[in-house]
Amino acid sequence: MLERFKVPQVDQVKVSSESLKITVTQIFEKMGVNHEDSLLGADVLVTTDLRGVETHGVSNMMRKYTEMYNKKELNPKPSWKITREAPATANIDADKGLAVILGPKAMKIAIEKAKKVGVGIVTMHNSGHSGAIGYHAMLAAEENMIGMCMTAGGRAVLPTFGSEPLLGTNPIAFAAPAKKEPFLLFDAATSAIAGNKVELASRVNAKLLPGWISDAKGAPINTEEDVPNKGDYFLLPVGGTRELGSHKGFGFSMISETMTALLSGVMSSMLDPESKAGNHCFIAYDISAFTDLETFKNNMDKMLKTLRDSKPAPGHKQVYYPGLLEHQEIIKRLSEGIPLHKKVVEWFDNITTELNIPNLKKV
Repeated sequence: MLERFKVPQVDQVKVSSESLKITVTQIFEKMGVNHEDSLLGADVLVTTDLRGVETHGVSNMMRKYTEMYNKKELNPKPSWKITREAPATANIDADKGLAVILGPKAMKIAIEKAKKVGVGIVTMHNSGHSGAIGYHAMLAAEENMIGMCMTAGGRAVLPTFGSEPLLGTNPIAFAAPAKKEPFLLFDAATSAIAGNKVELASRVNAKLLPGWISDAKGAPINTEEDVPNKGDYFLLPVGGTRELGSHKGFGFSMISETMTALLSGVMSSMLDPESKAGNHCFIAYDISAFTDLETFKNNMDKMLKTLRDSKPAPGHKQVYYPGLLEHQEIIKRLSEGIPLHKKVVEWFDNITTELNIPNLKKV
């Protein structure tokens, strides 16, 4: 994550990952989620914070999830079901369950299918937010498989040349194991800036860089700006403008729309503006069905080490392949604690008091 989005040291309150998991688990339980699912949801969110991806950890998401549970927009006890299935595929109706919790379950179904036939692909519709989808992709990598995850929903991003937001931020994640090197893990929105990063920027008083957003008429803003008022801007695809490759971000976003909503048999948010449901796709590839696993992992080691050891550009100390910085952040935060913004800790203190559970313990 860019330095500009990180919590300023003066505003940091550090908490241990274990303490945070306990508190988040208890909040989920108070929302009506069973204990096992609450533990899983807490693990997804706190693992995301450990990786330094604060946009999709507790700082931005926990407040939203509790609000959605309280408004009955999320079902704490979903009767999710597989509506169509084949040896390598399945389609799940999530019954408005939170995909932070149901996503790992869907990926595990994909993994089991991949063990049998080489690949497993599971789509999911009628669900809530999926959190950081890199978590779900990593579940496959931990089983010596390649994992992919896509999600789509909402209307916040402009298509290239467009003035009407028709797309979600529609992230794509990819994870692959190595033998000794930290796993390759790519997890990114197909918009130039994730919507949650705009919230982070506002919280820490950071400016938005050129090419990240447009004005209310769809014209790209190519200067550094403060976060505008809601409704005064739209997000742009990766690339920002056609000249800088926004058609590529737009194209990747359309892949997410197709692989999640349309492949699930439902309309995307583009076609159903009133829908608040998220749509997702989980894919696992059994490496041993394609090549020797040890050969693959050894070659991954060589490739990742070559990148890590390659000569950096002036002003930079190292080349980081996708997943390496996050791996380093996990080690640091497990030791030193997770730095939350004081405003986030204040919300935790308020909600735990309101729900009559112990306050979040600080380091």
